[in-house]
Amino acid sequence: MRVSIFPLPGAMLYPGLSLPLHIFEPRYRAMVSDALARDRNIGMIQPQRAEEGAPLYAVGCLGHISEVEALPDGRFNLVLTGQTRFRVLREMTVQTPFRQVEAEALPEVEVHLSAVERAMFEREARAFAEAQGYAVDWQQVTRLDDQTLINGVAQIAPFDAASKQALLEADDIGARCELLVQLMQFYGRRDGDDGAGTLQ
Repeated sequence: MRVSIFPLPGAMLYPGLSLPLHIFEPRYRAMVSDALARDRNIGMIQPQRAEEGAPLYAVGCLGHISEVEALPDGRFNLVLTGQTRFRVLREMTVQTPFRQVEAEALPEVEVHLSAVERAMFEREARAFAEAQGYAVDWQQVTRLDDQTLINGVAQIAPFDAASKQALLEADDIGARCELLVQLMQFYGRRDGDDGAGTLQ
């Protein structure tokens, strides 16, 4: 499939979740206009470096424009809803001001966490949130299905770009859950170590 991409450092999107965006650069305003005229889809993907034309990571997430506000000066406020992960096969040579890739969809295998895995994850998430000083409605958390919970934490957690990319590339919810637990334990220890800087 052909995907118009938005290589925005630090902005992660996962299937089933939403990502609000403010689009102001002319090339990405053109990308949004093009998407609205076609299938309303945009691919969110991480560049490997924060510089113009940087190589892309191999895996991104296709987002559907579920809400859009066109502003009088040509900018857009929009909400992307994650549809499916994709793997980049090649970057295409195009005349458009925005980059496009040929990609293949990566549907996730449906996996449900066991009661033990779910309890372990919630325990680690609670400890990590307390260490970071986050206020969390834990009663609401317990009502979330496995995919929404795991993907939601993966999308907003304050990990470095490589760690967040590894989470996106995990094959299924079970693998993503296991990696998330490891990352929360690792970053939790770093934040509690007086000799290490706190990750913000």
